Amino acid sequence: MKATLQTIADELGVSRSTVSNAYSRPDQLSPELRARILSAAQRLGYSGPNPTARSLRSGKVNAIGVLLTDNLSMAFTDPYAVAYLRGLAEAASARETSLLLLNLPKDEAAGRRVISNAAVDAFCLYCVPDWHSALELVRSRGVPVVIGEDPQAFGPEASYVGIDERAAARRLGEHIVNLGHRDIAVVAHWIVDDGVSGGRTGQVHADPDDLRYYVTGERVRGFRDAFLAAGVPWERVVLINAAGNQREEGAEAAAHALDRLDRATAVLCTSDVLALGVLDALRVRGLQAGRDVSVTGFDDIPEADAAGLTTIRQPSVERGRLAGELLLDPPEDPVLRRLTLPVSLVVRSTTGPNTAKEKS
Repeated sequence: MKATLQTIADELGVSRSTVSNAYSRPDQLSPELRARILSAAQRLGYSGPNPTARSLRSGKVNAIGVLLTDNLSMAFTDPYAVAYLRGLAEAASARETSLLLLNLPKDEAAGRRVISNAAVDAFCLYCVPDWHSALELVRSRGVPVVIGEDPQAFGPEASYVGIDERAAARRLGEHIVNLGHRDIAVVAHWIVDDGVSGGRTGQVHADPDDLRYYVTGERVRGFRDAFLAAGVPWERVVLINAAGNQREEGAEAAAHALDRLDRATAVLCTSDVLALGVLDALRVRGLQAGRDVSVTGFDDIPEADAAGLTTIRQPSVERGRLAGELLLDPPEDPVLRRLTLPVSLVVRSTTGPNTAKEKS
């Protein structure tokens, strides 16, 4: 028969709770008694208390559920996601807590099952659109939640760690117009919204105020703010949707800005990954970034420095670490659970003065 706590207790002539303490509360036993219990357990083939039963008794599983709507592999391949999750993991590890990555499927009924079945103590909403129906189920679970996108999306009960996306993007836009650029293209993921994906790569005509995905919308609106302040009407800007936040999608999107008679002199991207793809497209066409066409990104991932990419630096690891700390050790003052972190404009070689002639 399979050994149990009672089996060990009977073998040593101690109580069942004493054997249990050897695993869960070792400070309650003398080192000698604990060593005797563990030795007997090993000899009888007992591996320790059932973790599921222990969780049911304690009401905790010591796990944070990380919600993503993109392909789950992006947690391991997207540079910003890797950095954010590193910070989150550092906070969780310091508190003996694990991370459970949860992919919300395109099918919303399946997404609701993911939320219902997730054995977690808290949720970190990473890259989840605020219109996804699964969010209501997250709210109904009654566990701590931290968000990093729209600070108003989940209500005051949720913790928040983010940046002022719109103001940061405006700084990039101001940098570009101050260099004299007026023929501008914007490349962004998730401009086209079918509710489940980023649509197809190509030029689109859209009002920034109508973009549903928060991060994309705020960054595009920030660009527009800078353009309008410089007298550049939004209708003059070439807006390009990238089907995914991948380098190859950035290169494909760049064709819609570069292969036209009125070629853009500057391309602003809503991520560094897309901007790196635009730089690839420039090289293929024999164009030099910063001289022929200026290019900007957003995030300041490690590759941005090597590429000389002008971008916005945001504290990605710190965002993840603070998110974990707010979930696992929240301050009593609700004001301290809403954090907006600083960013900085990093100017490198991919931006330069506009040397092309202005349109008539």
